[in-house]
This record gives sequence, structure tokens and C-alpha cells, in this order.
Amino acid sequence: MAPPLTPASKAPFEDRLARILARHFEGFRQLKSCDRLSGGASQETYRLVMETEAGENVLAMRRAPAGVGESDAGPGLAAEALLMTEARKVDVPGPDVHYVLQAADGIGAGFIMEWIEGETLGAKIARADEFFAIRPKLAYQCGQILARIHSIDIEAAGLSGKLNTLTPHAFIHQMWDNYKAFKTPQPMIDFTARWLLENLPASYDMRLVHNDYRNGNLIVSPTDGIVAVLDWEVAHIGDPMRDLGWICTNSWRFGRSEFPVGGFGAREDLFAGYEAESGMKIDPEHVRFWEVFGSFWWAVGCLRMGERYRRRPTVGVEYPAIGRRTSECQIDCANLLIPGPIKELRPEPFSLSSDMPGSVELLKSVRDFLRGDIIEGTEGRTRFLARVGSNSLDIVLRELQLGPSHMAERLRGLRELFDCKEDFEKLQWRLVGELRDGSMPLDTPGLAKYLRQSVFTQIAIDQPTYSGFLNARKWGEC
Repeated sequence: MAPPLTPASKAPFEDRLARILARHFEGFRQLKSCDRLSGGASQETYRLVMETEAGENVLAMRRAPAGVGESDAGPGLAAEALLMTEARKVDVPGPDVHYVLQAADGIGAGFIMEWIEGETLGAKIARADEFFAIRPKLAYQCGQILARIHSIDIEAAGLSGKLNTLTPHAFIHQMWDNYKAFKTPQPMIDFTARWLLENLPASYDMRLVHNDYRNGNLIVSPTDGIVAVLDWEVAHIGDPMRDLGWICTNSWRFGRSEFPVGGFGAREDLFAGYEAESGMKIDPEHVRFWEVFGSFWWAVGCLRMGERYRRRPTVGVEYPAIGRRTSECQIDCANLLIPGPIKELRPEPFSLSSDMPGSVELLKSVRDFLRGDIIEGTEGRTRFLARVGSNSLDIVLRELQLGPSHMAERLRGLRELFDCKEDFEKLQWRLVGELRDGSMPLDTPGLAKYLRQSVFTQIAIDQPTYSGFLNARKWGEC
């Protein structure tokens, strides 16, 4: 992640940016402000306000974080700018790209584009009263827009050779191989990879796939609906049903599981919009496959963020926090593939020191400081990161309460599954190994029960308000 724009580093960055604007925008007078927006762990987004002879002009800039690289698997920001330009030609709403940054500009890879007013916060789009009237129309709009994206002629658009080509089989293996490189045994991820490979779509077309089309990457107006599609950084050529499954993935419903499309609409409306625009019939089971893949993909993506922090701790507080979100995706996989009863562990009460303030009190004091003084006294990205930090401390506090019993329950489950008394780490790696080499069938007695319970208790530590956790609880206790 790029270093904060401190007084020592802010001026050179903004000076270079101002020189770029002066060269490429007629009538430029001065850069009045350059504010990084709160979201975006993989890429940075800035709001630029410049003064021109014609008056004030607001722009957006998308930039790769310094030292992180543009993307682990995407086509790069120059190709992303081209994708957005070509999408506008087939009536996909989005900003006009004004300038693609060059190496000589000295501020990294990225591009400067039109600023479009509207809301990008997925939770607000799914929940806020101001979007009440437009929400019923959004799923149908999403279907229409996706059909237009999938209609783009890759050769004619000059995109051939700029995008990766991924069949479903190759895509699964790409993500599975990425996860294996992290050296962390997460058997629910291996189970899901196996399920996906054993349930591949029978047929599909190869077309342009946005690959991150979801609530949170759309700009929505309360009156007009979707006014821009953003974040094309991982676009590729593949099965277009990937996009329909991704916008239905539970991670992007923002707690509104009753509305599977982005937390605002129904699958039937999404499919109807797509069919009306494309003329093709949607197979719901084909989309469901990609919905399962969506949770698998993001489970690995979250681990990648955590791994990035381990390689380079200076990237900041957001990355390890996202890393822990892998359990959210894993409980979604469990709910989709192996639903059933669970055992809910009761947290142990904290034992406070009678001598000096203990670790629990220290953690709570720092959490409350972040939630109070820092959040109330800051704004923008600093406020956002303070909230992330306070949430991470909540995870640590819950782990102190639930961690020992969780580990004991997992060890008991593994020993029961393998009918042996080996230690936890050996058994966990044995399970992962047998899932990877195919020697353990997915319907092995006791496997689903162990995975369900293990993932359920982990999400109880990481995020007990997550909708996937609440959905799992509805099955009741075993």
C-alpha cells in the first residue's frame, strides 16, 4: 500500500500530479485537493478537485499501491482503462477515461477519469432508505448490463492478448494453486475445490468476463439506478456465468441474505434482465456453480491479503483484517455444500488480573480508544482504518474466549474422523493432503460434520454478526 500522504511526502506527489493535469487538461490552473477514498485494499482511488479557467472540475484517479503491484492476476491498469472505454461503446454505464498514467509521470500505474456522482458503499445501497424506490429495479439492470459486457467483441476492441483466458477448470486450479502456496491448511477450501472440479459446467461460451461485478463496484443513483461499473482489474476471457454467480455471492449481500443479488434483488430479476438483453436462456444450476466458486475465490483472495501483510507488514492494518475474512467465505461454502446442524461453543468469561491490568484490559482500552477518540476525531481513510483496527482487536478478544475450546473441539473431531490420537497439526495436514490427492471421497462419513463445525466456530471468533454465521445457526445444534 502506498505510504500515507504525510506533510513530508504529500507535496512531491501532488506537485507531480498537478504537472500531469496541466499537460492534459486545457485551462488548468491548480490542483485544489487530492483525497484518497477509504475503500480499496488492492487499488487506490482518489478524488481530485482542480481549478480551471472554466471553473472547478472534479476527477477520479485510480492507481496501483506503491510496492504492491497492480494485481496478482489482472491485465493491468492500462488494460482496465481500455476495458472501461470499450464498455461505454456498448452502453455499459461508466466514467470517461481521460488519461492513462505513464512511467515518466512518476506516480505509478493508473489512470485519470471522469468523476461520477452516486453511491458506491454496498451496505448503503442495500439498506439505506434513499435507495428504497430504486432497489427493486437494480437486479434487472444488473442483468442487462452484464449481457452488454459479455457482448463486447474482444478482437475488435483490441483486447486480444491483453487478457488472460481461463476455462472453469483452469480458473479453479489457478486459485487452488495460489492457496496451496500460502502453506496454511484450510480443509474447507480444499473440499470446495474438489466439489467444483467434480461439478464443472457441461458447456459454456468463452467471452469477456468482468470478474468483479458486484455491489460495491457499482455507482448507484437513488433515481437512475446503476450509473457506472467500476474495478475491471481482474477481467479475463472465460465463462460469462461467472459474473452472474459472483453478484449473488453472500459476501456481497451486506447482511441481506433474503436478496441474493447484491443484497437488493432476486435471481429471477437478474436472469430476466440478462435474457431480455442477450436473447439467451439462463441455467440456474450453472449460475449456482459460480456462486459456490465465488465464495471459494474470495476465501483464497482474503488469504492472499493476509499473506501480503506477512511478506510486507508495512502495507498496513487492513490486510491482516481482510485475511481473517476467509472464514466468512468458508462458512458460505459450508452452507451451500454441506448444510446441517452444528454445536455452538460457549465463550469462557474473562479472568481479570487482581494485580495489574491484564492483556484483556489492555486490548479493550486500545479498542475503545480507536472507536472513541480516533474515529470521532478523524475522517476519510484514517477513520476507516481506525475502525478496521478496532474490529481486529475484537477478534483477538473473542479468540481469547473461544480459542482454547475451539481448538479442543477441532482436535476431537479430527481424531474421530481418522480414528487415531495424533496431534492437531499432523491431522489437519493429513486431511488437507487426502482432499488434495483425491484419496478421501467428499462423502466420507464424518467429513462434512467436521468441516461444518470447524468453520462455524472459526467464524464465531472472526465475525459473529456475519450473515453466513447466522444462517448456519438456523440449522440448530447437533
